[in-house]
Amino acid sequence: MTGPAGPAGDGWRAATPEICIAAVLVALAAATGYVAAGLPGAAVAVIGAAGVALVVMRSITPLGTPPGDVRVTDTEAIPVTFTGYWRKRAGLVDGTQSLAAYDAVLRGTLQHLLAARLAERHGISLHDDPDAARRLLCPRPGDDALWHWVDPARPPAQAGKQAGIPPRTLARLIDRLEQL
Repeated sequence: MTGPAGPAGDGWRAATPEICIAAVLVALAAATGYVAAGLPGAAVAVIGAAGVALVVMRSITPLGTPPGDVRVTDTEAIPVTFTGYWRKRAGLVDGTQSLAAYDAVLRGTLQHLLAARLAERHGISLHDDPDAARRLLCPRPGDDALWHWVDPARPPAQAGKQAGIPPRTLARLIDRLEQL
């Protein structure tokens, strides 16, 4: 069976870092239990960890869908991991500090969001008609500075000490994307 995210069961691969961290924590708990109370202490630690793991798994796994209801929403198709959140957050922070980091991670995300908004709501392709995209994104003269940050024709910055996107500009750009 294949879903939007790939073959069934691929969702666990995205959680590999979390599973490894949990395994290390269980091993540390077992070692601590063994040092504190010998073999019974280690057994209690492992059994306790297994119980916690079952409760956590029960709370984070989605409920089964009723028979015949095979709709998958967009949010269900995207596996969300704890490390994925921190990677996105790190990309955001790095993008505000370095232009090279902005161009490497954040710029592509913002361009993708802009392209999707333009295509869905206005029938315009960001890459095929950048002038129309610019007119929609920057309707007021004060918005012209925003285009620099998502312009598909702008070459990426070379590694250096140039500052990334200012947080206020990023907030204005996101506001404009929401308004489109």
